[in-house]
Amino acid sequence: MDIEEELRRTKPDYVLYKPHSLDGSTCDTGNEEVSVFHGPDGSLMAVWTQSTFEGEPDQRVVFSCSQDKGVSWSAARVIAGPVPPEKGNMASWGFPLVSKTGRIYVLYNKSTGVSDVFAHSTGFLAGKYSEDAGKTWSEEKIIPMPRSKWDHPDISVPPNWVVWQKPERLSEGKYLVGFTRWVSRAVRPPAPIKIWWAEASVVEFMRLENIDDNPDIQDIEVSFFAQNDEAVKVGLVGFPDVPLAQEPAVVKLPDKRLFCVMRTTLGCPYWSVSEDEGRSWKIPQPLRRYDNGPFIKHPCSPCPLYQWQEGKYIFFFHNHDGYFQQWTPFDTHDHRRPVYICTGVFREKASQPVWFSEPLFFMDNDGVRIGYKEGRADLAMYSSFLIVDGEYILWYPERKFFLLGKKINPEVLSRLKVPV
Repeated sequence: MDIEEELRRTKPDYVLYKPHSLDGSTCDTGNEEVSVFHGPDGSLMAVWTQSTFEGEPDQRVVFSCSQDKGVSWSAARVIAGPVPPEKGNMASWGFPLVSKTGRIYVLYNKSTGVSDVFAHSTGFLAGKYSEDAGKTWSEEKIIPMPRSKWDHPDISVPPNWVVWQKPERLSEGKYLVGFTRWVSRAVRPPAPIKIWWAEASVVEFMRLENIDDNPDIQDIEVSFFAQNDEAVKVGLVGFPDVPLAQEPAVVKLPDKRLFCVMRTTLGCPYWSVSEDEGRSWKIPQPLRRYDNGPFIKHPCSPCPLYQWQEGKYIFFFHNHDGYFQQWTPFDTHDHRRPVYICTGVFREKASQPVWFSEPLFFMDNDGVRIGYKEGRADLAMYSSFLIVDGEYILWYPERKFFLLGKKINPEVLSRLKVPV
């Protein structure tokens, strides 16, 4: 297998990270959940989760920066978790925040070695900060995270949670982000056979209250919204007590409401809205192209939604319900492709406040597996979106192996018509 040939399968415009081996010998063949953001020094910066393969005990949070608008990137540096060849006490799912004075915070899930649902999502909320554009980082500290009814009754077992998108200033000018809270195996309802991974999950939200005051990590104030019985839940048909909502993507609407799209195991994303800056959310509904229109098909895979203009959005999805080629909804390493886009437009008087265009093919990798052990073939969109000098760029993990960037042509977006 030619790594350079594989790198070009999705026709990227930028290469953020290319592993140094195909077989995992360099401990860097797992790369995912990439957050690219504008640094306070004018550079582009990136934070992501790196490992030999997802869930391996060398999983860590790494940092890189670009001084030429994404054309080239500095060597990835570990800022939390084990430094290979060390293993254990993983750090995962890092997400960045920048204060108004330019202090960079990176928060993440810090493992204690206890595994409840998944080893890489059982952990405390921890973080570090940098005051010199990422050159040096503070000591790691823990941020208090309240216990939930979805957590293990034993308080020595940390909660199970994942933030998968970078926070945005969506709520009263403060950073807000949604997150998946996996339901502890000790308290989850009995699961029917053949649920994806046989796990249950809900969607909650956190708002970072005082980042602009440059607090120490342990003094960061976090408001947790939609907790416990108020969490956003999507029940499996016939099993309403088994919640399945995951990986929320949140945007702000022109009327100041928040609109959230989340993946499910039901072959279709669901949506919800908040009228109070994210504190509470309406009962979620299946995502359609428009009111009473066709459902948008999508398997249990991330489906990010980003704003590209006021009241206009880009939605990334796979355009099938999990039954794709020879694959079924349970083959998540293979059916999470190809990637389609559609544009969304705010419709003030509609029940579903964002309506969508017909889908347009965006990219594929032909389903060729790559990476450590059996490798993977998915184009799961654990991605981020950034406008750089007027250009719209999607930064994405390709097979959770490469980290790449691809331009989105605004003229193409403008040609995608949304029903009125």
